Amino acid sequence: RWQKVLYERQPFPDNYVDQRFLEELRKNVHARRYRYRAVVFQSGAVVQQLCSVCVFVVTWWYMDAGMLSPQGLFGAALVSSLLGYVLFDAVDGGAGRWESGRTRWADLKSTLVFAAFTYGFSPVLKTLTESISTDTIYAMSALMLLGHLIFFDYGANAAIVSSTLSLNMAIFASVCLASRLPRSLHAFVMVTFAMQIFALWPMLQKKLKARTPRCYVGVTVLFALAALAGLATVSSVGAVLFASLLLAISCLCPYCLIRLQLLKDNIHGPWDEAEIKEDLSRFLM
Repeated sequence: RWQKVLYERQPFPDNYVDQRFLEELRKNVHARRYRYRAVVFQSGAVVQQLCSVCVFVVTWWYMDAGMLSPQGLFGAALVSSLLGYVLFDAVDGGAGRWESGRTRWADLKSTLVFAAFTYGFSPVLKTLTESISTDTIYAMSALMLLGHLIFFDYGANAAIVSSTLSLNMAIFASVCLASRLPRSLHAFVMVTFAMQIFALWPMLQKKLKARTPRCYVGVTVLFALAALAGLATVSSVGAVLFASLLLAISCLCPYCLIRLQLLKDNIHGPWDEAEIKEDLSRFLM
């Protein structure tokens, strides 16, 4: 009888297998089964980040056109930051702050240092790209914002994910766009707003998603509607295209993923690479 061993001579060719070979065939052993509602819920992170970029660009356009004053944007951003700060602690009852050991006084000092540093260097930010053409600035900003969306941490465990790189690319884009605004105060407010929407807002999103899923869904829908409303005042065609993109990401792409899962056909069997499950640490002594 044929045996699946290599240390004995057998009257069979090297590529011979018997009828038992396919009895160990297994299909889709590690395949994940997704539910449509769960995939739609997870797509909210992509929708919110797209809306963040949209809100930032629309806000910059309003300031560049003189339709939004830096004082008004700074006041609105300050009020929203205070509300978000209170909500961030209220979601988990302050448990996260107690675990991290970070006090409110430390948060206040960090905020004041960042604001003072950015305000002091705002004249430098304003004149940083004077020797670069405006078209190049716009192209660089678009590429940086696209890279921010690509490398952002949406919750997937992948090698391409890099929160630090994503944030740096977004801040770089904000500095480039802020340098094309009329005054240094505009540049200061724009960079500060970019830090709020690209660094602080995602932190609140993740906590809402983990603690209060229903509230997270409501915030996502309201944020998407606000982004669409702001974009509609700039370009109605752009608003329609952006709404189509959001619907495709949140509804069509999950449906395609569910349908494609039915076509998955991964096979496993005795031809797979051997997995040594025995503890071999004693041989390393």
